[in-house]
Amino acid sequence: MLNNIAAQTGTFLLLAFPALFSIINPLGGAFVFLAATRGLSAQTRTRLARQVATYSFITLNLSMLIGAFVLRIFGIEMPVLRLAGGIIIALTAWKLLNADDDSAERGAVIEEANTRDASHLAFYPLTMPMTTGPGTIAVAIALGTGGGGPGADNPLVFAVQALVTSTLICLLIYLLYRSSNRIALAIGPTGTNIVARLSAFLLFCIGIQVMWSGIAALVGSL
Repeated sequence: MLNNIAAQTGTFLLLAFPALFSIINPLGGAFVFLAATRGLSAQTRTRLARQVATYSFITLNLSMLIGAFVLRIFGIEMPVLRLAGGIIIALTAWKLLNADDDSAERGAVIEEANTRDASHLAFYPLTMPMTTGPGTIAVAIALGTGGGGPGADNPLVFAVQALVTSTLICLLIYLLYRSSNRIALAIGPTGTNIVARLSAFLLFCIGIQVMWSGIAALVGSL
């Protein structure tokens, strides 16, 4: 039985990991994370990376295991979730895309923030919607509602599959977010600024794409 569960988990991992990795994009997210936390100490940034990974782990598992059930309780359809989440992603990315690195606002909001204040950034916006936004939640819910592959109809087996997949994804998020400053130092200030702006632009495009998929589904249902 254990061999069967391991085989089913491996099959699910091959399906779910690329899907979640491609939409979360933790490497690109690391530069967005660095841009949003620039001015904070390395210790505070490490703490934030750990919190973001923890919140992402919880979000992914809740979405895969009970996400569809929660949406049905509140009568929320997936297109509405995509539309609302896409707006939040686009607005967040737009602010990052147009942020002035030396602006007085950044200095007032971030550079003077202490560890306790900075921790308030961990869930919103660093986890939701920048890391595990509505697009990720939609994919996770889809994996939990018939798209999970072999063993998805067995709650215990699927719980193991979800835990293994989310653990690997969130471990990558933690390692890359924690090392975002080192990655930035390796490519230099100019390269960091270019990648951060490109990552913000891609995040903006993802927000528009999520919005459009929600609009298209809503219009199609009329």
